[in-house]
Amino acid sequence: MAENILKKLVNNSQLAIDDGVYDVDVNLQKSDQDFQQIIKSNHHATLLTEVKFSSPSLGKIRTIGNPSTIAKQMIEGGSKALSVLTQPHLFNGSPDYFIQVRKSVDVPLLMKDIMIDHVQIDAAKKIGADYMLVIQSLFDQKFLNDIDDFIAYGHKQGLNVLLEVHTKEEFQNALKTDADIIGINNRNLDTLDIDLKTTELVLSGYEKSRIILSESGINTPNDIQYLKKCGADAFLIGSSIMKSDNIVEQVRKLVNSY
Repeated sequence: MAENILKKLVNNSQLAIDDGVYDVDVNLQKSDQDFQQIIKSNHHATLLTEVKFSSPSLGKIRTIGNPSTIAKQMIEGGSKALSVLTQPHLFNGSPDYFIQVRKSVDVPLLMKDIMIDHVQIDAAKKIGADYMLVIQSLFDQKFLNDIDDFIAYGHKQGLNVLLEVHTKEEFQNALKTDADIIGINNRNLDTLDIDLKTTELVLSGYEKSRIILSESGINTPNDIQYLKKCGADAFLIGSSIMKSDNIVEQVRKLVNSY
C-alpha cells in the first residue's frame, strides 16, 4: 500500500512537471528572516502553518479562497513561517498561490510539494521559497537516488531543506544528511492514519543535534505540549487551522500552548 501511495505521489509530481506547472517566470526574493533562529529564540510554540485547500486523506479541506488573505491571518495569529502547497494533484496547490503569498508576507516560506526533480528546486528558488521539502522514504524506497546530491542542489540554489521522516530508521538515515531541519510526519503514508506517538517513538533515545519539527495531526494546545515534551522544537499545522472558521484565533490559541 505504501508503495502505491508514494508511487502515486511521485507520478503526480512527474505529471505536474510534464504539464509545465513549474515553468514559472518570476524571480522573487526569499525572506530575510532565519526560521531556525526564530525557533531557537521563540518563547511560545513556533508554528509553521500550512495553506492547503485539499489533501489525499481529507479531500477538500476548505473552499479555495485568497491564499494571501489566509497567510496574513495566520501571521496575525502568531505563526512564524508558512508552508504553501504547490502540488496541483490531490492537494489543489499551485506555484501561483505560493507567488501570491510570497508577494504579500515576509516570513520564511516552505514550498510544500513532492520534490522529485531539479526542475522543482529551480522553481522553488524563483518563487522565493526559503525551504523545500524532501521526503526520506522516496530515497529509502528507491523512487529516487542520491539524497545527498538532491539536498546539495537545493543548498546551491540558496534553499534550506526540511527533510521528512516517519520511522526511526528513516530518522537515522536523515541524520546522516546535511538537511537543515528534520520533520517527523505523524501520518503513516501506508494507511494515511495519524498517531502523534510517532514523534515520541522516533525521538526516543535521540541526543539533540538538529532542529525537529513535528507534522500532522496537531489539533490542540495539549497536542503541542505533548510533542514538545517528546523533543519537538516546532510544529507544522495545516488542516486543523484551514478548517477553522476563525484562523487568527485558532493560530493564536495554538501559539500560546506554552
